[in-house]
Amino acid sequence: MEDIFETDEFRTNPEKFILPSVAINNVIFGFDDNKVKVLLLRTVYSDKWTLPGGFVMREDELITSAERLLRMFTGLGDSVFLKLFGVFGAVNRAEKERELFFSHQFELENFNYDFFLSRFVVLGYFALVQYQQVSPLSDDVRQCEWFDLESVPELTFDHNLIIETAIKELRFQLNYLPVGYNLLPEEFPLKSLQKIYETILGKKLDRGNFNRKILSYDILDKKEKFYSGAAHKAPFMYSFNKEKYFNALENGLDGF
Repeated sequence: MEDIFETDEFRTNPEKFILPSVAINNVIFGFDDNKVKVLLLRTVYSDKWTLPGGFVMREDELITSAERLLRMFTGLGDSVFLKLFGVFGAVNRAEKERELFFSHQFELENFNYDFFLSRFVVLGYFALVQYQQVSPLSDDVRQCEWFDLESVPELTFDHNLIIETAIKELRFQLNYLPVGYNLLPEEFPLKSLQKIYETILGKKLDRGNFNRKILSYDILDKKEKFYSGAAHKAPFMYSFNKEKYFNALENGLDGF
């Protein structure tokens, strides 16, 4: 399906394939080195980074298009946790980038500038993925990289706002979403789970209180200690008891 976007027919008659004025941006969250990260994209058309995104195919459900874009940029299948969290449609949301892009005047032959210059309303989806399983898409036109949330640069369009809104939604729904289950590997130390909660909540948590609280939910299975060879004390590893965890999320955790 992605090959359609490279054809002359798509460039000249895009409305034949996609819904006009509707687009999707995916905020793809991962976790590595005790930091929550977001996947960003940069193309040869701009020095700024942007969120991965694209169009809605006419024959697709909205979630199908969001899954297709996720698969395109990460290589992951359709089993990834993906949730619609917002709609972004300010009148002037794309003016600066539109002017910058077309000031270069690439002058693509038979390119439908009027269509692609029109106003697009964006549906925001966030995804929670296993960092180690992602193969970010990079080629001659696009470059994909992970950024720590605290190091996200100024992005194109209103994409900084989209990320901020996604985090707010995560914070609001934190006690009902399988955030740790989707971001962490199968086995992990409690410190990693605490770092995820701290990043989303935007505040530091006392380690002792966090450990007591999370263990009181009885949603984790204790594993062997992890010996890295370092001088510090080896931590116990844990894994989520999937049945207990998802049952607890139905009623919501008590929070921190």
